[in-house]
Amino acid sequence: MDAQGRGRADDIDPADQWVLNPNTGEYELRLTPSAPQSSVPGPRRAASRTGAASRVAGGRAKGAAGTGGPVRDRSAAPGRDTRPTPGREVPSQRRRRGAPEEPPPGRRGRRPAKQNKAKKAVLWTGGVMAFVVVAAATGAYLYIEHLNGNIQSVSDDGASTGGFQKDKAINILLIGTDKRTGAGNGSYGDKGSAGHADTTILLHVSKDRSNATALSIPRDLIVDIPDCPTEQEDGSQKVIPGETGVRFNTSLGQEGRTPSCTVRTVTELTGVKPDNFMVADFNAVKTLTSAVGGVEVCLAKDIKDPDSKLDLPKGEHVIEGEQALAFVRTRHSVGFGGDLSRIGLQQQFLSALMRKLKSNDTLTSPTKMIKLAEAGTKALTVDSHLDSIDKLKDLGLELGKLNTKNLTFTTIPVIDNPAEKVKATVVLDETKAPEVFSAIQNDVSFTAVKQQKKKEAAAVAARLKGTKADPSEVRVQVFNGGAPAGSAQETLAWLQTEEGVSKSENAGNAPATLAKTTLEYAPDQADQARRLAAIMGLSGSAMKPGESVTNSQGLPTMTLTLGKDFKGAGVSLTAPTKAPDVEKSTADKVECAK
Repeated sequence: MDAQGRGRADDIDPADQWVLNPNTGEYELRLTPSAPQSSVPGPRRAASRTGAASRVAGGRAKGAAGTGGPVRDRSAAPGRDTRPTPGREVPSQRRRRGAPEEPPPGRRGRRPAKQNKAKKAVLWTGGVMAFVVVAAATGAYLYIEHLNGNIQSVSDDGASTGGFQKDKAINILLIGTDKRTGAGNGSYGDKGSAGHADTTILLHVSKDRSNATALSIPRDLIVDIPDCPTEQEDGSQKVIPGETGVRFNTSLGQEGRTPSCTVRTVTELTGVKPDNFMVADFNAVKTLTSAVGGVEVCLAKDIKDPDSKLDLPKGEHVIEGEQALAFVRTRHSVGFGGDLSRIGLQQQFLSALMRKLKSNDTLTSPTKMIKLAEAGTKALTVDSHLDSIDKLKDLGLELGKLNTKNLTFTTIPVIDNPAEKVKATVVLDETKAPEVFSAIQNDVSFTAVKQQKKKEAAAVAARLKGTKADPSEVRVQVFNGGAPAGSAQETLAWLQTEEGVSKSENAGNAPATLAKTTLEYAPDQADQARRLAAIMGLSGSAMKPGESVTNSQGLPTMTLTLGKDFKGAGVSLTAPTKAPDVEKSTADKVECAK
């Protein structure tokens, strides 16, 4: 019921009937009786405004002395005097709007006036917070769009795998060009450079993210550059003819070649197909080092190189900007004064940069992270599969799982070019380079970390253990799943004539291309599988327990699929379990340039 329904004055706002009791600090209901009420405790009568202050003071004092509790009046019973008792007057009612309806008579109130203020405060605060959240979200969105706008991307022209995947090993090609564009870079040597592949690193990150290998490719390495289908500015396609026996650095810039051509060259050289590529120019070194507040490097001797403009005394230094660029360009004052010596210096620099990037000093500094995001998106050109902040973030999260002590830097093993009297270029060291390539292809770490969980490794190894069937009892179909043309027939002839596997047959081309050779067999064919694995040099990981198929005689047979790793009949396919012994360094250690 409302105030009128209870016999209250028809011009009184119900909110005015709540009055603060100073003895309790709580609000109480004060109503004026207009008719006989029930015997339940009732409200007081209203006092006149005149002299209210003095009277209420006396009433409060009396109430406080008598009970120590709230001062309460009672409603008059029929015939009872209803005049206010001196000293018991209550404050006159004030008119307010919007207060809540009062509770039943005689029941203590809940301070609606303060509650109303509290509600307003909550609503105001909630409104502000909502605004802040919306503004922050809008700002973040706009900033992300801003960063997306910074990113420059070019087509991979189908040269890559189509982009890294979270459940597979990752191979990123990092290309540093000698292009002199940008403020202050024109003074560095060849102003008109088209931007060759001056510094190139193939970064391999293991499938389990426990380790990584950064393989440097010398710019003066003699290679064969394949034909390169290349997207032109107008969207058309043009095939840039390949060349044989030329410097690796000409795979970019020369004859209009784009980074996708460098990707194709690396694939042919190493047998590893990159997932993505990133290209950095001189400005990248300057801006990235400045964004993180400089990186720490060490010199074992004084260096004063007029070509690179590096002038630093022996000892440890924090370098950034122009000084950092001079450091990575120095070659005449370190080692033997050639490109290979400079590669070692660059690896030390990248190790230092990696340590700084993963340090708390960088990761916990919003200012540095924002500067890094700005610098990174402006300085790098990426392939079309990495053309957004979201994609770069996902890649960064995968790379962030690495421990710097398991990031190995090494260089493709090379020797001086024997065809030259004046040594200017290098060629592959055919005794060591294939081992390095094989280790990367097979996801083998160059540091002492576990590649698989012990349980998984034991299960794979167990496939090779046990009895082996006689070669004459081995039944197998041979498919070509990515090996050179004719490999299936070549393998079949070798198995039958030299290894005694007479129950074998050529099944033609496999329905899909495989990177690695596999042997699928049913559980009751395990002894046959172990014999064929021993003959062909298959590892336990190449053996795939599964199902048998039916051969041309209607008998159950195993399936051997020759993958891209197939090197010829009789050549062992056992993947290396240990990386070759090559000169290397890890990113967690500080080394001084000599």
